[in-house]
Amino acid sequence: MPQVPALRRCRRSVRLTTAQALVRFLSVQYAERDGRRHRLIAATWGIFGHGNVAGIGQALLESGPQAMPFLQGRNEQAMVHAAVGYARQRGRLSAHAVTTSIGPGATNLVTGAALATINRIPVLLLPGDTFATRPADPVLQQLEVPWAGDVSVNDTLRPVSRHFDRITRPEALVPAALQAMRVLTDPVQTGAVTLALPQDVQAEAYDWPEEFFAERVWRVRRPRPDTDELRAAAEAVRAARRPLLVVGGGIRHSGAEDALRAFADATGIPVAATQAGKGALRHDHPAEVGAVGHTGTATADDLARAADLVIAAGTRLTDFTTASSTLFQDPGVRFLGLNLDPYDAHKQAALPLVADAREGLDALRAELAGHRVDPAYERTYRKAKLFWEALVDQAFHAPDGDAVPTQAQVLGLLDALVDDTDVIVNAAGSLPGDLHRLWRARSAYQYHVEYGYSCMGYEIPGALGVALAAPDRPVWALVGDGSYLMNPTEIVTAVQEGIPVKVVILDNHGYASIGGLSGAVGGEGFGTAYRFRAPGGAYTGDPLPVDLAANAASLGMAVIHTRTIGDLRKALAEARLSDRPTCVYAQTRTPDTVSGPPPAQAWWDVPVAETATRASAALAREEYDRQAAQRRRHL
Repeated sequence: MPQVPALRRCRRSVRLTTAQALVRFLSVQYAERDGRRHRLIAATWGIFGHGNVAGIGQALLESGPQAMPFLQGRNEQAMVHAAVGYARQRGRLSAHAVTTSIGPGATNLVTGAALATINRIPVLLLPGDTFATRPADPVLQQLEVPWAGDVSVNDTLRPVSRHFDRITRPEALVPAALQAMRVLTDPVQTGAVTLALPQDVQAEAYDWPEEFFAERVWRVRRPRPDTDELRAAAEAVRAARRPLLVVGGGIRHSGAEDALRAFADATGIPVAATQAGKGALRHDHPAEVGAVGHTGTATADDLARAADLVIAAGTRLTDFTTASSTLFQDPGVRFLGLNLDPYDAHKQAALPLVADAREGLDALRAELAGHRVDPAYERTYRKAKLFWEALVDQAFHAPDGDAVPTQAQVLGLLDALVDDTDVIVNAAGSLPGDLHRLWRARSAYQYHVEYGYSCMGYEIPGALGVALAAPDRPVWALVGDGSYLMNPTEIVTAVQEGIPVKVVILDNHGYASIGGLSGAVGGEGFGTAYRFRAPGGAYTGDPLPVDLAANAASLGMAVIHTRTIGDLRKALAEARLSDRPTCVYAQTRTPDTVSGPPPAQAWWDVPVAETATRASAALAREEYDRQAAQRRRHL
């Protein structure tokens, strides 16, 4: 008898809406590095409106919290900040999604998306979009563009996203979702990923192949260096008499702290840190020379000026790090760029070493076996490090009494209280400069300052994300009055979820950082103080009667008022032990030359008016021209 042909196996499918399919897909995605698996999308933040309530909202309800935990936000930008804080704390191996309605909910994502992409932190954005089928045109909140019928407000997210797609048909979700996961787990390309979801497509049903919902593991690679690049890099290090290693956020993203310490131990090369790299080497390591750049220490910046080789490891070499291209002054200085991204590895005409930071440092250490810097060089920078530490002690010194603390003294009190487990979160104002110069980072994750975008309002939601990622750590949001007023809304979320973040409000009645900068560049502090208008129209009257502590209390926080250094010392200790969201409110005074932190040790290029009638601007321009003459292009 002739054989009967085998029946073709039927492709099995499941009928779901596009939103339901997306949520189910996200619930089974994993990232893996070094053999350890992490859930890729650990939760979804959301604020609902007509553009996502019946789509993603219904899908989250139907899936349940086991499949996809949900977090209720109060401001769309803040939700992205919280997601960034979470992902950074988790080493970029686990992330959050954020869903919004169309219109202002979607455009509120832009600032958070820019912050995530600039800092290269993964976050999945799921904004609703106007109807794909256009049954009602325009729909509520739709932007009408006469010359382009397919544009919506979500297109504002294109330039600030590492990947953008608009899902205009259900079946388009399959390739789009896979691409989104690829980018989120790519250590070079990661950042904000946007999938714009038209509200009708979200609710449309489709027969999805079951394979789409199988568990997928996305392996985060660790590229090793090229043999020839490694050999050339080692030759450059051996030839250098005054090498300096500048470490950035790539060290922490790679988990390369042990490799960094082993490299410093073996070679004796001093290690300076950018804002993103601070903490990669403990503050008390003999080779750790502190912060580098405009907000750097005298130790690190003096070494940078004299360095004949700068090893830039995991850093983008921004203007704050290079002091606007005025810092590295040795006539023959060369750069070695150890970076996972070739774009960054080649900056400053560097000799590239394209590799994962951990793999690159380990390989370079092996290639340099037996090599160590001159002992006299080590003695010099270690002596300078001790001198700087004495200046930090002086700025931190805070005797009990009736004195109102300076900002540096607040940091000193906190420095005396915390241990390796605490996390300090900050982003903008004068605090990042003081923290970069003064803070003694005890662990890789203690120092969490967002300075890629330096976004006012990041601190509180960012701290919330950190606390969700590390519930066993005390998490502190250090925030000035300017940043607090930008974005305090997620205090409500912290109260709702019982997340015991500690918010320290430093109230100096205005934009102190930009006020100081304004004075330095001839702007005379214009428009930077929180005061009533005086006769003549300037903001030079009495301070505004704004009670930030009362505001925090009204949002549900426990609030501890302080007036003196002694009050503050007790309040910080009480807050650290608190098991509920707690605010410590402290007014700070302008430091004098004795109690204040050391000034900037390197320049930052903020152009000054070339012509002006006011003497302050004319004098500032003279100083600007003097400093700008030191700029170099390293070719």
